[in-house]
Amino acid sequence: MTTEDTLTIKSLGSCRIDSPIRDMIESRNTSAHYVDVEDRVFFYDTKHLAEGSGLGLRELPGFEPAGPRKQIFFDGSKMRVGIVTCGGLCPGINDVIRGIVMELTFHYGVERIYGFRNGYQGFIPSHGHDVVDLSPTLVSNINQEGGTILGTSRGGQDSEEIVDCLERMNINALFVIGGDGTLKGAMEIADVIASREQKISVVGIPKTIDNDIPYIDQSFGFQTAFAEATKSIRSGHVEAKASPNGVGLVRLMGRHSGFIACYASLAKPDANYVLIPEVPFALEGPNNFLDHLLNRVKQAGHAVIVVAEGAGQDLLTAKDSATDASGNQRLGDIGFFLKDKIVGHFNDARVDLNLKYIDPSYHIRSVEANPYDSVYCLRLAQHAVHAAMAGRTQMVVGRWHGRYIHIPMALAVSHRNQVRPDGDLWMSVLEATGQPARFC
Repeated sequence: MTTEDTLTIKSLGSCRIDSPIRDMIESRNTSAHYVDVEDRVFFYDTKHLAEGSGLGLRELPGFEPAGPRKQIFFDGSKMRVGIVTCGGLCPGINDVIRGIVMELTFHYGVERIYGFRNGYQGFIPSHGHDVVDLSPTLVSNINQEGGTILGTSRGGQDSEEIVDCLERMNINALFVIGGDGTLKGAMEIADVIASREQKISVVGIPKTIDNDIPYIDQSFGFQTAFAEATKSIRSGHVEAKASPNGVGLVRLMGRHSGFIACYASLAKPDANYVLIPEVPFALEGPNNFLDHLLNRVKQAGHAVIVVAEGAGQDLLTAKDSATDASGNQRLGDIGFFLKDKIVGHFNDARVDLNLKYIDPSYHIRSVEANPYDSVYCLRLAQHAVHAAMAGRTQMVVGRWHGRYIHIPMALAVSHRNQVRPDGDLWMSVLEATGQPARFC
């Protein structure tokens, strides 16, 4: 399979209906405000990679751009649409819901929009969750609140039962807001729809506070998350400096990717150590972390440590091999583990220690989106609606090098976006903290 094949977006059929916003599109002088069928957004992001591919510029594979089309697949006045939110909370979910409802209603004339409660459970009769009629009046102010008006849950439900529900309700398009596990579930739903030869569009808006979905510049809510995290780093710094031999230990989100820890530490450069899943660290042997921390506290009188929740999992002796409802492996608690190790090391060295442990995770993920993320969420919602109206399916919307694009779901869940230990972001963190490149 070629790269171009993996970038191909599935479609329900030809677009033969004039879009109700066609006049708005044609009033523009350039194609920057709508999408021509021949437009592409290059997959390769640097000249070096493009040249290394052996392809000419016109032959380079590219993503399908997001945006309104002059002709669409669905007649909005006859549509029924569903929206569901799944997985953990993240700033901006309500903004996305609001944006979808407003775009569908006011620009495509869709009057029947249903919200399914508590994730994929909302489709299954045995759970007994009611369905919400989503109107512009109902959603007009939900962007001012954190969380999700629809509720959420983890764990997959039977995709056949979900499609049964979609058929019973005559749903034509389903918008799925969720992360890796949610999108894998959406792919299964789309496969069942295809096997039944139904014309139901399944479009995802990827949600991951950890910023770990590939081929997206940044996931929505990420900027809000690391901005909120800076407050805890500042608190850890204040606490550490207020006591002799003070150490502030701040545990942040980041199961497999340390982006929040890195960006928050750069935005509030009070951290002396940043520990992330992508960079292993040792607690014993030459140049180990505990000795380095002890020496720093002896010399400077204080230290601040920022650790991502997925860091140092190889050090935990009692790993929990169980998985959560979404199939994710349960992580050991690196925060409390590291706290105990630091206390023990200082005690062995007979050095007094004043350690303050801070974990703001649930606070961070439950706040409302900041202005940047609010704009981003609205634009993602608009592009998701444009995609569904054009009959696109089994895809997500995202932004790649400044352009909004369509990404096949299979590609979006193919691997995790992670901090590169040899990349410029980690180099910036090392420069800001002054910590060694490795503790080993």
